[in-house]
Amino acid sequence: MFKKLSLCTLALSFSATVSLNAAGARSPYVSEIAPYVYPDNTPVSPSNFVYMPDGQSYLTLSADRSSIVRFDTKTGKEIEVFVNLSAARETVLTDIDGFILSSDATRVLVYRNRTPIYRRSFSAEYYVYEVRTRLMRPLSTEHPRQQSPVFSDNARMIAFVADNNIYIKKLDYNTEVAVTEDGRFGEIINGISDWTYEEEFSTTCSMAFSPDNSTLCFVKYNETDVPVYNLPIYSGACKPDTKYALYPGTYSYKYPVAGENNSRVSLHSYDVETRKIKDIALADKAIEYIPNIHFAPEGTVLIVPTLNRDQNRLEIYSVNPRSTVVKSIYVETSDSWIAPETYENIHYAADNFVILSSKSGYAHLYQYSYAGAELKQLTSGDFDVTDYYGCDATGNHYYQAAAPSPLDRTVCAIDRKGVVRTIGHDAGWSSVSFSPAKDLMMVNYSDATTPPVYTLCTPAGKTLRTLEDNAAYRARYDNSRVPVKEFFTIKSDSYDLNAYMIKPLDFSPSKRYPVIMTQYSGPASQSVVNRWRMDFDQFYAMKGYIVVCVDGRGTGGRGRAFTDVVYKQLGHYETIDQINAANTIAALPYVDSSRIAICGWSYGGYEALMCATEPSSPFAAAVAIAPVTDWRYYDTVYAERYMLTPRQNESGYATSAPINRTSRLSCPLLLMYGTADDNVHPANSLEFVSRMQSQGLLCDMFVFPNMNHSINGCNSRAVVYAKMLDFFDRNLNVKR
Repeated sequence: MFKKLSLCTLALSFSATVSLNAAGARSPYVSEIAPYVYPDNTPVSPSNFVYMPDGQSYLTLSADRSSIVRFDTKTGKEIEVFVNLSAARETVLTDIDGFILSSDATRVLVYRNRTPIYRRSFSAEYYVYEVRTRLMRPLSTEHPRQQSPVFSDNARMIAFVADNNIYIKKLDYNTEVAVTEDGRFGEIINGISDWTYEEEFSTTCSMAFSPDNSTLCFVKYNETDVPVYNLPIYSGACKPDTKYALYPGTYSYKYPVAGENNSRVSLHSYDVETRKIKDIALADKAIEYIPNIHFAPEGTVLIVPTLNRDQNRLEIYSVNPRSTVVKSIYVETSDSWIAPETYENIHYAADNFVILSSKSGYAHLYQYSYAGAELKQLTSGDFDVTDYYGCDATGNHYYQAAAPSPLDRTVCAIDRKGVVRTIGHDAGWSSVSFSPAKDLMMVNYSDATTPPVYTLCTPAGKTLRTLEDNAAYRARYDNSRVPVKEFFTIKSDSYDLNAYMIKPLDFSPSKRYPVIMTQYSGPASQSVVNRWRMDFDQFYAMKGYIVVCVDGRGTGGRGRAFTDVVYKQLGHYETIDQINAANTIAALPYVDSSRIAICGWSYGGYEALMCATEPSSPFAAAVAIAPVTDWRYYDTVYAERYMLTPRQNESGYATSAPINRTSRLSCPLLLMYGTADDNVHPANSLEFVSRMQSQGLLCDMFVFPNMNHSINGCNSRAVVYAKMLDFFDRNLNVKR
């Protein structure tokens, strides 16, 4: 146990300043590490393909954002300037941030002055461009900013949200109709999700037009009873806001912590012709969540997945929005939780849907009719299917699998007879995106030593052209100058855990090195993968550290039994595995067992705290960035998915909370967070520090004003890792 003191010093204060050079406490690491961390470490990727309906050509936004250009898909040759903003009639724009193409390619929605709301959502100024006439008009003249616009299938209407209400723009008549009028900030949201749904269900739009264009269905969120969360806003030095120069402001939004009230959701349909709204009642009173809604491609069937609050029962309904008749077509239950990909990755075809379910113990594809009958199990085996890309006209289903090992991702096709073939590489990390007819695909491939290479291929595997090979990027991180990952397995109890190690370039087995263990450890996540990733750990190895990462129990790619062991007891097995791994690493002849540290961000920060407060901890230092310190502080959907509510699992919440273990802290600790973190709130770190203060304990802290959970912008990511490296140097006695 390190010495107890009467306060927790800030890393901004004297104790941190003296560890850096005296000239303004400037760390030399900030500029050195910048090329290895976000955003400078990001490989080049092709522009987003927005396919024309036939898939033979695609659209991209020009580099100067002043036009939308059409290219031939196979050759990559420019065909035409599809939208020239300066040549538009009625409204002329100099540049745009992005665009949305209607299904028939007759109209384009362009937007500018994008303003983020939460992680994925944003508002913007939208304009409608008529391709044939070049006419450009504002989407709305009554509402200057809009959210989540949706084209009708015939491209004659656009539904959008402004001020929490839904409106429909009828393009033929240039008229705007209010669908709802009860939207109020902090109370009622129509057609777009609240914070929790966006963060945990990846939902930003909760509206859908029927294929016959007669009906708009939407979800209403009543967040009146959801508690308000307040975060301070400062002027700051990164994009300063002078109105807060003397008095901080407040950012307020609805955020339900574990056990508190969620938004009450309800389902509705709007008849475009009669302008009448109907309420669609879902009979099961246990329904807590409607993660998304989608219409089947043909007919008027609305598909509605629902979850109970415990998220261990999924029921999917087929809804007739005109008659409001509801029919249950799929039910799945779990002894733990329903995996989010089950309801987030449903694929809707003309006469069937395909669902990715883990009910066999591994994630596999199942095909169902809209009447609810299981037609076929498409895939099987002791591996997880991790993505589904759809079916082509000849009946080939395309998917991504965690194979040949959980570290890899391969793209496969299975035909009508059940014959499986691999498309492209047999190992490494592959993902694809298809043209509308699935006759062409863009393949993104990398492995641990190969930056991403993007190629245009046929499903048969023939490469038509290379879109981006990242040759210049690769030269920056040549293997002769940057250390590489070595994959291996490590024992913990009776389990073989996947791991990687990065050694210094001048590694000598006769020396003894300090070790940094980095990890994330969250349920179903994976950090140890055969995929390109250039980040701080390579830089730390260049500075003389051995860096190790271990995926313990609860992580993904290995079936549900391996993942589900953490249910209702987060942090328990993860901590056992990280400590067992550290002890094994400590026994290696080239490791200094007295100089092993652990670090992590978000869930990884939580796990770093769990390890640092374990009595058997072998760690000499720990860094936790934006950590959860008690699952009672985190949002309902995520915390309760794995822990149930605090009332249902009181002991589980108590034993899984680092804040209840501060007296057992056994090594120097550095905490870092952003003051505008709307995900893992600053209160997590502050309450942890407060508990330490009451016990006379010491830690370091470094705070990023106005930064969110990602701590991005103004070189802040480099500062995060420079500060962490300085902290490890000091506490692991690394001399420079």
